[in-house]
Amino acid sequence: MLLGVMDSPFVVPVAGCAMILGLGCFGIYSEVEQKRMRSQERMALLSKGMSIEDVQKLLSTPEFDQDSPKDPMRVLGTARRAATVLLSSGLGLVILGFLLASILHLHTLLVVSAGGIVPIAIGVGFLIDYRMQMRELNRFGIDLGGHPAGRS
Repeated sequence: MLLGVMDSPFVVPVAGCAMILGLGCFGIYSEVEQKRMRSQERMALLSKGMSIEDVQKLLSTPEFDQDSPKDPMRVLGTARRAATVLLSSGLGLVILGFLLASILHLHTLLVVSAGGIVPIAIGVGFLIDYRMQMRELNRFGIDLGGHPAGRS
């Protein structure tokens, strides 16, 4: 019975969907647990007699604080890095697909090259976002200093 189910062509897509659903549920559970742990830490510090301001200073993380403004240079660098990684990995997939198809003389391996178009397209989107952010910063008069965005 089980062997017949495993021979079905739908095993991989169903397993993939189950994995995505499981990862999403685990992410939500992890976030809830993290919030619960933070609230327990706050309650423990308050029960020891610390003031609310001291507890907030002690437990606040400025890097991940939602209210703190983000550094525009860091955001630009992140977009540029993501674009570079996606474009190079997509280009690598395209080249790999063409090389495999030419070496093994199997045209079906060009599917690998077609799969490389997806990261290339996403990387181009990140580059467009990078340029738009750079243009906005220039429009508001923010000096880009030694950042590569300031040289174009």
